[in-house]
Amino acid sequence: MAKENHTGFSDFILLGFSELQDLQELLFVVFLLIYAGIITGNGLIVYITLTDSALQIPMYTFLRSLSFVEICYTSVTVPKLLGSFVVGKRSISFSGCLAQIYFLLLLGGTECLLLAAMAYDRYVAICNPLHYVLIMNKQFCSALITLSVSVNVPIHGGQIYLVVVLPFCGSHEINNLFCDIPSLLDLACADTNMNRLIVFAVAIFVLIIPFFLILASYLRIISAVLKMSSAESQKKAFVTCSSHLIVVLLFYGSASIVYLTPRSKESVSINKLLSVFYIILVPLFNPIIYTLRNREVKASLQKLFRISNAK
Repeated sequence: MAKENHTGFSDFILLGFSELQDLQELLFVVFLLIYAGIITGNGLIVYITLTDSALQIPMYTFLRSLSFVEICYTSVTVPKLLGSFVVGKRSISFSGCLAQIYFLLLLGGTECLLLAAMAYDRYVAICNPLHYVLIMNKQFCSALITLSVSVNVPIHGGQIYLVVVLPFCGSHEINNLFCDIPSLLDLACADTNMNRLIVFAVAIFVLIIPFFLILASYLRIISAVLKMSSAESQKKAFVTCSSHLIVVLLFYGSASIVYLTPRSKESVSINKLLSVFYIILVPLFNPIIYTLRNREVKASLQKLFRISNAK
């Protein structure tokens, strides 16, 4: 089969849920409602953490950044997916595919580092409370957020370049809901072992290293909490940290399976479902988890709705 480079064709085809032809309208409604829930839930968190004076502390600065990232994260893929349900057009240009991959990796990597920064914030608050204000000052928090983004910019730009130079041939069908590097590597008609090794190395850096930093933080936190003399203090500390820990396990668990496990024909369908989980469902769950398990966030939302009803 003759090789061709990406200039030899105009589009990839995102198969998505094309095998479920009879359920396209239902899937459109379901994903539209989920997307609306993501925008509304995370948008409310962004709003209250900006406007409520009681939430002007580092923990909620990180939470606001996380919610904003998740709005952008889902917006990279879900509108395109919704359009495919409505008009049936599943094609995406080569440049559009690369842009989708880049912003998914950039925002996903940023979320990983933000979750690590949030774990460090909880570690300082519980293990070194007397110096918390001094350590987690506004400048340091801003630097952590900026670092979370800036570290990912060149790393994923390099990955995209290594895909651009690959030749593609044969099928241009991507059996996924969106473009991702493993799916494109499956379509390349060249040796992609180096690309796959780099994808694995980047996943180690972006996923595994932050995860172990989070794990180390929580081991220290648990040790400090168990030494507290007051049962009420222990309960408050565990409740404060449990929301973040649940989000970490949901996001890291599904993303690690997709990017760190060997690919096979049998795993494609499983990876597609896991992609739905960490791209769409986790951003939906996050504001719910933080709202249900955080008294300050619940109080702020209740105050906001009371003001709205009064008007």
